[in-house]
Amino acid sequence: MSIFNVKLIGLSAENGQKLLLTLAFFVAVLLLRAGLNALVRLLMRGREERPARFWSHQGVSIVVALVLVFGFLSIWFDDPSQLATVMGLVSAGLAFALQKVVTSVAGYFVILRGGVFSVGDRILMAGVRGDVIALNFTRTTIMEMGQPPGERPDDPNVWIRSRQFTGRIVTVTNDKIFDAAVFNYSRDFPYIWEELTIPITYRDDRRRAEQIMLEVVGRHTLEINEMSREALERMRGRYFVHVGDLRPRVFMRLTDNWLELSVRFIARDHGVREMKDAMSREILDGFDAAGIGVASATFDIVGLPTLKVELPKAGAEREQG
Repeated sequence: MSIFNVKLIGLSAENGQKLLLTLAFFVAVLLLRAGLNALVRLLMRGREERPARFWSHQGVSIVVALVLVFGFLSIWFDDPSQLATVMGLVSAGLAFALQKVVTSVAGYFVILRGGVFSVGDRILMAGVRGDVIALNFTRTTIMEMGQPPGERPDDPNVWIRSRQFTGRIVTVTNDKIFDAAVFNYSRDFPYIWEELTIPITYRDDRRRAEQIMLEVVGRHTLEINEMSREALERMRGRYFVHVGDLRPRVFMRLTDNWLELSVRFIARDHGVREMKDAMSREILDGFDAAGIGVASATFDIVGLPTLKVELPKAGAEREQG
C-alpha cells in the first residue's frame, strides 16, 4: 500500500481494512461499556448497597476487557497456529518487561476471588490506612486516615491523631498483597476492640472509678455488643476463632506515680473517635461528682544537701563604702 507514491512497509490493503475494523470495534466496545454502566446506574438508583455497586462495575469492566481481547484476536489472527506463536512471544515479552503490571493484574483477581477486601472496607495496606474507595485491574485507591499515637510507625507522615480521614487520596498497586500483610478492619467482623486509659491517684476510690467507667462505656456499647455477637457467630462459622466475653471490662496497672485504669470495649470500625470523646466527657463528669481526680506525674523530694551561706561582715562593708 502506498500514499503519494510512497510505499508503506507492512501496510497492505488487508491490514488497512483490519485497522479500520479495529478502530470501529474499539469505538463500539466503548459505547457498549457506556451503555452497561448507564444500565447499572439505572438499576442501582435509590439503592445504597455499596457491595452491589462495586461488583456490578467490576463485572462490566471484566466483560469489556474480555470482549476487547477476543475481538482483537479475531480480527488480526485467522490462523490458530500463528496465534499460538504470537501469543507465546507476546506473553514472554510482557512477563519480562511488565512484571509489576502482570503481578498487579494477578493481585486484582486474587482480591476479587480471595475476599481480601472490597470497596468500602477499612484496611491497612502497604503502610496506608484508610477506606477503599476504588479498585481496578492494577491499582487500589484508598481514602487515607490518621492513626492514634503509638499505633504503628508514622510512615508516611500523617497529622491526624486518630482514625479519621486526612483528605489525601492514596493509590497502591495491587501487587502489594503478595509482599506484605493486609489488615482489614471490616471484612468479616466489622468491629474492633478499643481501650480508654485514665490514671488516678492511689488515694482515690478506685472501686467507684471502675464503676463509673463501666457504667458509661456500657451505655454507649449496649447495642454494639448485641450486634457484634451475631457477627462473631457468623465469623466462627468460617474460621476457627476463640473470643472471650465481649462485655466491657476494666483492667488495672500499678505504676510509680498512679493507678492506671484501662476500660476495654468493642466498637464499630467507624466512628470510634466520636464514641471515645463522648465517653471521656461523661467519665470526667462522673469523676468530678465522686471527687476523683485524674492523676499526673509527681516527685517526692526526700532530702536536700547542706548549704553554707557566708555573709560579708559589717566592718568590711564600711571599708568598701
